[in-house]
Amino acid sequence: MSKIEQAQAEYETFPQSVESVIVSTVNSAGIPNASYAPFVMDDAKNIYIYVSGLATHTQNLHINPHVSVLFIEDESKSEQIFARRRLSFDCTATLIERETESWNQIVTQFQERFGELIEVFRGLPDFRIFRLTPSAGRFVIGFGTAYQISGDQLDKLVHIQGNK
Repeated sequence: MSKIEQAQAEYETFPQSVESVIVSTVNSAGIPNASYAPFVMDDAKNIYIYVSGLATHTQNLHINPHVSVLFIEDESKSEQIFARRRLSFDCTATLIERETESWNQIVTQFQERFGELIEVFRGLPDFRIFRLTPSAGRFVIGFGTAYQISGDQLDKLVHIQGNK
């Protein structure tokens, strides 16, 4: 298996190696906020987060739908702290309307992944589901091993070389 094939295989499974994603949003004054949220992902690489309307990142998403997300290797599993595996995406957030077919399907996926607590969230009116649609990204495996991901081909890695 070539280096790019190995990276591609790792890219396909990496998001599922973690249960939460770091979410970076911006408020109306341009002040950034970093937080996290458990997630599920579909085959098109859309990321879904189920979050409280009281959370700062949720309020920010209503104001500004541009969001950056980061999946990052657990520190305890990393061979080198300066070169943790990570996958980032630039995304646009869209609120999924409650009790629609799409919303129910996503809630079911959350319940399958995270258990009965999701049933409690389902009954709380302030909890919302956002679809985060990636437009570009970067997958870093280690020193000198980074790959660009472009919007129309989210399933294809392009090795970054030199000063790109």
